[in-house]
Amino acid sequence: MCAMAQLLVRKVDEDLVIRLKQRAARAGRSAEAEHRLILEEALRSGRPSFLERARRHREALRGRVHSDSAELIREDRDRDYDNEWS
Repeated sequence: MCAMAQLLVRKVDEDLVIRLKQRAARAGRSAEAEHRLILEEALRSGRPSFLERARRHREALRGRVHSDSAELIREDRDRDYDNEWS
């Protein structure tokens, strides 16, 4: 088990505190838990941020032609319906 330290941050803009609380509420976490998560994500070494991973993913998919998922779902549904009544 590792020791846990405490961190006190002073002179934080009130707007940032409000936005932190809103972000935490949307995620179903306390403001304190959200703050810990933000610090961990920002300072974790060796792991790219979500934005960096998303950028790489978009880059890897650039230029590809993608199917319309609604059309694929319709085809699946119709095939299952046809098989059920055959």
